[in-house]
Amino acid sequence: MVKDNTKTPSRKKISKTAALIVIIICFAVTVFPFFIVVINSAKSSLEIINEPIAMPNNIGQLFKNIGEVWSSNTVRYPTSLLSSAIITSFSLFFIAIFSSMAAWVLVRTKTKMSAFIFLVFISGLIIPFQVVMFPLVQLFSASYKVLGIKMLRTYHGMVLAYIGFGAPLSVFMFHGFIKSIPLELEEAATIEGYGRWKIYRKIILPILQPIVVTVLILNGIWIWNDFLLPSLILGIGNRIQTIPLSVRFFAGSFVKKWDLIMTAVLMAALPIIIGFLFGQKYIISGMVSGAIK
Repeated sequence: MVKDNTKTPSRKKISKTAALIVIIICFAVTVFPFFIVVINSAKSSLEIINEPIAMPNNIGQLFKNIGEVWSSNTVRYPTSLLSSAIITSFSLFFIAIFSSMAAWVLVRTKTKMSAFIFLVFISGLIIPFQVVMFPLVQLFSASYKVLGIKMLRTYHGMVLAYIGFGAPLSVFMFHGFIKSIPLELEEAATIEGYGRWKIYRKIILPILQPIVVTVLILNGIWIWNDFLLPSLILGIGNRIQTIPLSVRFFAGSFVKKWDLIMTAVLMAALPIIIGFLFGQKYIISGMVSGAIK
């Protein structure tokens, strides 16, 4: 008896169509908030309140809003942009260097202690930030009283906190990737007279380029947009303010400048979006390599 296979192609087509519909819905849900920010950045507050979903009538309003955000004495957007850039840049640099070094040593050192230290790093992924945020502030406050090192309301305090919170995921990703690097490369370099630092700098670090970009972008998105940790360490009204802390000044107790809030959010999001678009191929290749090798 001959089987009827005519239903198989139709079932595959239905499955593909259903999957496409789900993808389109997920894409729409994801993009819609950014779409609202973009169109409302080119409106006045009154237009946003009356017609929040309507398209803007005057694109020139966008440049007017940008000028107001940039020149606001309360928000000090240029200073906040510089502070965010400094904190993000130094945090990403040290996270990438320290995490890759730690992961390399942990992979190449086959001892129970190295396995235990790796588990300690991984445990940082499952501990909620809310559990340690107040002890962290108390620890930073005590460091000034005991050691005379001021950590609160400083750049180095923010960078150190981000290194600590960014290391667990970064070490985990580097650890998975480094296991795929043949040990013979390092043995050959050792025969050539390379020391540990030179092996890391000349051999390991260039090979880690895809996963380094992945780590930088994932941590960069989080650090650049973070509000809670800077509000705890820097405080509100400090001379050092990140962009998320500055944007909140447009939202008062009685008056909210929605046009300037939307414009400031758009201005803050553009650098991260551009960086993500340029580095997305490295994100995919880095995460896949670290997962399957």
